[in-house]
Amino acid sequence: MNMKFLFYPILTAILFGFSGCDLLFGSKTLNSKETIFIIEPKLNMELLAAKLKKKKLIEDEDQFLSKAKELGLSNQTLAFGKYRIKPQTKVKDLIFGFTKNKSGIGNREELVNVNIYKFRDINQLASEIQKSIAIDSAEFIRYLESPKTLKSLGLSDKRELTAVFIPNSYRMYFDTDIPTFVQKMKKEFDSFWTVDKRNKLKSIGLKSPVEAVILASIVYAEQGKNPEEWPIISALYLNRLKKDMKLQSDPTFKFCWGDALKGTQRLLEKHRDIDCEYNTYKIQGLPPGPICFVPFEVVDAILLPAKVDYLFMCAKPDYSGQHNFAVSDSEHLQNAKVYQTWIAEQEKK
Repeated sequence: MNMKFLFYPILTAILFGFSGCDLLFGSKTLNSKETIFIIEPKLNMELLAAKLKKKKLIEDEDQFLSKAKELGLSNQTLAFGKYRIKPQTKVKDLIFGFTKNKSGIGNREELVNVNIYKFRDINQLASEIQKSIAIDSAEFIRYLESPKTLKSLGLSDKRELTAVFIPNSYRMYFDTDIPTFVQKMKKEFDSFWTVDKRNKLKSIGLKSPVEAVILASIVYAEQGKNPEEWPIISALYLNRLKKDMKLQSDPTFKFCWGDALKGTQRLLEKHRDIDCEYNTYKIQGLPPGPICFVPFEVVDAILLPAKVDYLFMCAKPDYSGQHNFAVSDSEHLQNAKVYQTWIAEQEKK
C-alpha cells in the first residue's frame, strides 16, 4: 500500500477532528451586537460561565471553563469590572480580557464616567455614584462620616464633607473601591488648593478652604445662570461678613426645608422663619457646611471678588436671572418693591 495515500486520510481526519472540536467549543462569542458585560465582585468562575451563557455569549459552560483553566483564568485571576464585548470576539481574547494584569486590572477592563453634579448633599452623591461604580451607598456614607476619614480629609465635622468633592466628570474603573474613590477626590481638592490660593483666603477674611467652599455654595445657589455675577455676589457676602451682618441668603433657609419647597416660586416670611443651623437669616456668619456641591470656578470668584461696596441684592424684574445690587437698605427696599410688583403682575397673567 502506498503510505502517501494512507497519510492524507489520517491528516484529514486529524484536521477535521481539531476543526470539529473548535466548532463544538465555539471559537468566538455568539453576540451579533456590542455587549456591555459586568463582572461583579462576588462572581466566581462558575457563575461567570453561567452569566455568559445567560447573556448568550457562549454555548457551553463546561467547555468555557475548561478553556479558561487552560489559559490561566481562575477565581484568583478573574478581574471584576466593566467590559465591552465586540461582536464575535474570539473566546481566547475574551478570557484574556477578563484576566488581571500586573496592576490588578482586567486586560480589557473599561473605564467608566463618574459624574458629580450640583448635588444637594452627600446622600445624593452616594446615591448617584453607586450607579457608576460598584459601591454601596450606605457603606459609602458610613466610611465618609467615620472620625478616621474626617481626620484624613482635614475636616472637623461631617457637615463639611461636601466641600471636598469638586463637580466634574471623572474616569475610573467600575470596581474602584470606596477608599480609592475618596483618595482621588482628596487629591483633586489638594491640587486645586495651591499655596497661592490658600494665601488669598487670608486677604479676604476667610480661615480655610472649607469656608471658601461654603460661601461659594451660597453664591452658586443664588446665581446658577450668569457666572459674570459670581465675583459681585462674592464681594457682597464678604462685605456683610466683614461688617458682622447676617448673610440673609434665601437659598440657605430653603436648604433647611429639603425638598418641601421644590417648585415654590415665591418664598415667604413663613418659609424664612425656620430654626435651622443653615438659615443665615437667624445664624451669624457662615453655615456649618456647603448647601450644595460647587464648581470650583465659583470658588475662584470667592478668591477674586469684585471691588464693590454692595450689601444687598434683589432679582431683576425680568426672566434674566440677574440681580439689582444696592449699597443702602433704602435702595434695596425700592428694588424689592419693583420686583414684587412685577411678580404679582406675572401671576395674574
